[in-house]
Amino acid sequence: MQTVRFQDGDSAPQFGVLDGDQIHPLPDAPWFGMGMVGKPIPLAVVKLLAPIAPQRIFCVGLNYRAHAAEMKLDLPTRPMLFTKPSTTVVGPDSIIEYPHEAEIVHHEAELAVIIGTAGRRIPVESALDHVFGYTAANDVSERVIQKAEMASGALLICKGYDSFCPLGPVIETELDPSGLDIRCRVNGQIRQDSNTSDFIFTVPQIIADISAAITLLPGDVILTGTPEGVGPISPGDNVEIEIAGIGVLQNRVVAEF
Repeated sequence: MQTVRFQDGDSAPQFGVLDGDQIHPLPDAPWFGMGMVGKPIPLAVVKLLAPIAPQRIFCVGLNYRAHAAEMKLDLPTRPMLFTKPSTTVVGPDSIIEYPHEAEIVHHEAELAVIIGTAGRRIPVESALDHVFGYTAANDVSERVIQKAEMASGALLICKGYDSFCPLGPVIETELDPSGLDIRCRVNGQIRQDSNTSDFIFTVPQIIADISAAITLLPGDVILTGTPEGVGPISPGDNVEIEIAGIGVLQNRVVAEF
């Protein structure tokens, strides 16, 4: 099943179930129940938004073996965690704003996990029971600022600019996260081409690690890291993140006004 978040004209954003070229509206976020409301709406007449408007976004750094090798870094012994502000989120076909301060901005294709059931100290064995579904993400990062921040033990502004977390286009509920093809294209050219089987830490391991300290809540998002091949994007570029079973998340890069 695929769920979306959309806007029909000037109406408030709402959730729905995607069925071919129709959307069946939902009364609330889908992880709270699936009762349909009203008549189906043609997909062609609505604007797709980010499929979730999360309050909390947890992220994992350095979680693909080939990416660690590419960066000439040792494999981490536990997930390297950081967060992104909720204001980084934009949806499919929205712009990625290239900040005034930016010197080197990179794309990072990622699988995003959507939590559906709350939990604390979630065991690895039952972690996937707490997952509602999965979507595609782009953990956009400014590298010059990142280098300076990491030198002082921080990681926030470089990944925290408004629009630095595109999500979408849908949430797919029926996926095995352990073997998904994941790609990034910039202006049609493949930059990243990998598979989540190269994870250092699996989705259940990441959920267990975070929830050992923090109660995970319905609607929380976890970005699971990026594979090898990260690279620069510039104003005018078209960036596509494609994940098997989810589809293509497309965004255009535009210089900040």
